[in-house]
Amino acid sequence: MLASLPVRSESLNWSKLPPIPDREGFAWPFAGVSGGALIVAGGANFPDKKPWEGGSKVWYDKVFALEKPDGQWREVGKLKRPLGYGVSLPSGGGVLCIGGSDASKHFAEVFTLELVGAKVRSKPHSKLPQPVANACGALVDGVAYVAGGIATPTATKALDTFFSIDPRSKRKTWLSMETWPGRERMLATAGAHDGAFYLFGGCALKAGADGKPEREWFRDAYRFKPAEGWKRIADLPRVAVAAPSPAPVVNGKILVIGGDDGAQVNTAPTEHKGFPRSVLAYDPATDKWETLGDVPFSLVTTPAAEWHGRIVIPGGEARPGVRSTEVWSATTK
Repeated sequence: MLASLPVRSESLNWSKLPPIPDREGFAWPFAGVSGGALIVAGGANFPDKKPWEGGSKVWYDKVFALEKPDGQWREVGKLKRPLGYGVSLPSGGGVLCIGGSDASKHFAEVFTLELVGAKVRSKPHSKLPQPVANACGALVDGVAYVAGGIATPTATKALDTFFSIDPRSKRKTWLSMETWPGRERMLATAGAHDGAFYLFGGCALKAGADGKPEREWFRDAYRFKPAEGWKRIADLPRVAVAAPSPAPVVNGKILVIGGDDGAQVNTAPTEHKGFPRSVLAYDPATDKWETLGDVPFSLVTTPAAEWHGRIVIPGGEARPGVRSTEVWSATTK
């Protein structure tokens, strides 16, 4: 989980860090912290033509590190394969990378990235019970949880799976857990606070008239406590799909930053105005939502990380098919 940051107000002061060293930027890389450096690895983009121009999505294996906020990114190694759209969580001195996809399939592999000296090292972990991409996850009291996603690139139904593992235990296998009392989903936002796992929004899939997947958009939300199970909580004020995840926690409130609300799903890609910028704040103490204003960027399908007391959003998708090299970070005013 992202720690509750010590703040005197709920206002966030956003600024840019050095941009990702790529012409296009990446959607949904893995991201986290190791050796004091911010790590961004893998992800995907459309390097030549946009999808509406017949372009093909390309996945990447490059791993970049930024050692200080005013420093410069450097390439520190490569993943085992081009990979993106997985879950990344803090794990000891590294980044726990869970599942994901490449151009042809989804994966069950789990590994930790650790920065050792000038290079990144990859350490394998126990595999998930099945391949998963487009899932969400969070760390609750040291236990990693992964919810939903899809099993294959051509899936027309999302998953209602809920897996957990305690990396500190002797039993190094993932557990299949009781699932939330709602629809299957992918591209949801996960959160963690005060010993509980939270699941916000996302979307389901169904086969359209042409057999291709279509989305069903959600704004329902759920809380899981290990000793109590699942409980439905207050719905989000609006739909939020593929918002940065895990959701940061600031002043005891869980923040869903932007996310696609589906309002422009039938808009031509060249006419798309970008994704919502409003920050939705959930207060677990009152089971209520409020809006904390807007962020200066429009980025979805991207992780969130905590680094040097900052919330960091490393790139992502600015509009359908369009990536961003921007790396935004927030401190509290």
